[in-house]
Amino acid sequence: MNTNLIKVAICGSGLMGSGIAQVFASHGVSVSIYSVEDSEAEVLKKVDSNLRMLVERESITAEKAQKALSRLKVTNELEKAVENAELIVECIPEDMELKQSLFERLDLICDPHVILATNTSVMSITEIAKKAKIKNRILGTHFWNPAFLIPLVEVVRTDDTSEEVIERTINILNDVGKHPIRVNKDVPGFVANRLQHALWREAISIVENGIADAKTVDESIKYSFGMRLPVLGPIENADMVGTDLTLAIHHYLLEHLENSTKPSPLLVEMVEKGELGFKSGKGFQQWPKEEIAESKRKLNHYLIDVENKNQSDQKIN
Repeated sequence: MNTNLIKVAICGSGLMGSGIAQVFASHGVSVSIYSVEDSEAEVLKKVDSNLRMLVERESITAEKAQKALSRLKVTNELEKAVENAELIVECIPEDMELKQSLFERLDLICDPHVILATNTSVMSITEIAKKAKIKNRILGTHFWNPAFLIPLVEVVRTDDTSEEVIERTINILNDVGKHPIRVNKDVPGFVANRLQHALWREAISIVENGIADAKTVDESIKYSFGMRLPVLGPIENADMVGTDLTLAIHHYLLEHLENSTKPSPLLVEMVEKGELGFKSGKGFQQWPKEEIAESKRKLNHYLIDVENKNQSDQKIN
């Protein structure tokens, strides 16, 4: 597929909406952003800030950044935003009624061949699509934050989503440099968030039970198995050490791991006290403003450097 021949519409201009718009615009796609809160200048400023960071890290040229920015249009009229779009990605707040109403409206005004996708990270796509009539063109495309740096997109099918729509969506995402994965069932958390929060649950439990403090928990991951995760996933790792050894460890260990189906009481208490992490300056740890800025800077620079290396490796191969 030639992405220059398609138009994409993004509904929502927040962190994810602007980031996803940037992904497509950076790969030659004309993008229309439907925004009810931000002006065009405000939306373009968000994207421009991201692009400048990429230019500073020599990931893209200033010329390419300017061309990407020129492919973005912002409007507060939904009909105008989705006109001639082949793919529409919804990125509005995680409110079921809002999402259902938007998809009901999109279903009415868009031609039947247009793909309607939601970027929800946890909500039921089947439920989001409930009020729409043409359900076979609705699916999930869960981008990860920051969308312009994280390759993964979870392509989530419902019982109604057609295989043709799944394949078209995967092809489009491949064309703009993403790494789409198929999620065959519309379940809470899809794949990656289920894995991520299983880890978080155990990490919080270790802190809550006094086994180690928060900083130590993070270090235990950063300086051990976290270093190999980019090239060695858990299933491949299980095969590498042997399923027999994996089974033996699980026989001994699993009964001692956190298995609560409710949020940690420690986490509940922290939120009730207003200890909201970066938002308040205190969470599991104290966070001065300069440390917050440094944490975000290190993450973005790391992700950009990984992307640069991947691009370099692809050229060599």
